[in-house]
Amino acid sequence: MPVYDYKCRKCGAVFEKFLRTLAAAGSVKCEKCGSGQVEKLVSCCAISSGGKSGNSGSSTSSHSCGSCSSHSCSTCH
Repeated sequence: MPVYDYKCRKCGAVFEKFLRTLAAAGSVKCEKCGSGQVEKLVSCCAISSGGKSGNSGSSTSSHSCGSCSSHSCSTCH
């Protein structure tokens, strides 16, 4: 279920809402004052590719950190 962030135009409260469908967004009311004058905020999301964390899709060796091109800096070992 997606989580959306909203801000109340009346009292300024910011809150999250779980919505099962996009159609349900029209019925969102402020959790603090009950006003229907809310706006959906732009928020970040995290997407996982299901692969290994770190060097996903990288061709670096398992002994390097992948943050440098020489793979022999002091942070790689």
